[in-house]
Amino acid sequence: MDNFKQMSYQEKYEVVLDNIDFGEKLISSFIKGHLDEQADAELHALYKEGTKPVPDDVSFEEKYEAAYNNWLWNAKSDFDFIRKHMGEEGLELFVQADVEALIRKNANPSLFFLGLIRAISPQTAFKMTAKEFSYQLQWITPFKVEEMTPNKAVFDIPKCKIIEQPGSEDLCKIGCQDIYPSWVAEQFKVKMEFDPQGISCSCTLTPLH
Repeated sequence: MDNFKQMSYQEKYEVVLDNIDFGEKLISSFIKGHLDEQADAELHALYKEGTKPVPDDVSFEEKYEAAYNNWLWNAKSDFDFIRKHMGEEGLELFVQADVEALIRKNANPSLFFLGLIRAISPQTAFKMTAKEFSYQLQWITPFKVEEMTPNKAVFDIPKCKIIEQPGSEDLCKIGCQDIYPSWVAEQFKVKMEFDPQGISCSCTLTPLH
């Protein structure tokens, strides 16, 4: 990702921890609202089965990898649990809840100013958004920026860190290809499309008019 700001492993680690906390609060509220306290306890017991402690005396790269694996386990567990107890309709409800939670989480004054810029210069606003995503998405998987123009951004993912892990199909199809595009379209007025090919993928952003 030449000419683009690189996210340090320390920040990647901190962002993963933030996403673990965000995910646990979201799913706990969702399960309690649609099932009950016992179901919530059952899911958290499932978390413990696959969660491993993050060592203190290792590099931030190693901490990131350990925390990332815990995040993956939790996310996969969420989709499996909802499908088991609530079926496909439950997954659709969860997608809506996740999109709404992401919108609330990312609502801030800078988004308001981005809207003002979009009203004056849509191309400038789009490029600002694409550059920000080229930074913020680095914690999810390595990628290369293939194209960055005022009307299009293309990210090439040679080996997706998510899909190369067994059992991550729902996280890829629902998380990446459904939840994220819905959120980005609603809050940033940007169309996000994925083209998965085995463990590789490309992500294309274009402005919504």
